[in-house]
Amino acid sequence: MPIYGISNGIINAIKGIINAINGILKAIDGIINAITGIINAIKGIINAINGIINSIKGIINSINGIVNSINGIFNATNGIVNSTNGIFNATNGIVHAIYGIFKAIHTIVEAIYGIVKAINGILKAINRIFKDIQFHKWNCCNAIYANVMAINGICMSFLMPFMALLCHL
Repeated sequence: MPIYGISNGIINAIKGIINAINGILKAIDGIINAITGIINAIKGIINAINGIINSIKGIINSINGIVNSINGIFNATNGIVNSTNGIFNATNGIVHAIYGIFKAIHTIVEAIYGIVKAINGILKAINRIFKDIQFHKWNCCNAIYANVMAINGICMSFLMPFMALLCHL
């Protein structure tokens, strides 16, 4: 009878060790998933920053377009002064220049909207990082607690057969 109890205790101890190893592997898997989430969030932040840079480039190009359009207006005005034929050409140039100014202003507004969206994306990514850190901190604490309890179970599994043996003596 005592031998049966000892062998059962050893089997249970081995099962406890296997469960503890499985728990440790799951905890490591959770940590890897958390790191992957953080890396993806950082990639999103980098993409958002690139979007902001491209929007700023668009604003600079739009400002250059406005400057060129204003220069076109001055050139057109000079054409009006110079000749009647120049008046028609200059008027046409002014219309195109004014149209160009409105298009450039529209582009600036779109670029500013893009910057706001990119900043919103960065804030969402940062928020996601903090959520992942909070979630995985909680999971890691649970995993550590589970591993401590598993180690405690292993120790008890090794002690139980000897306790049973002592009781039979």
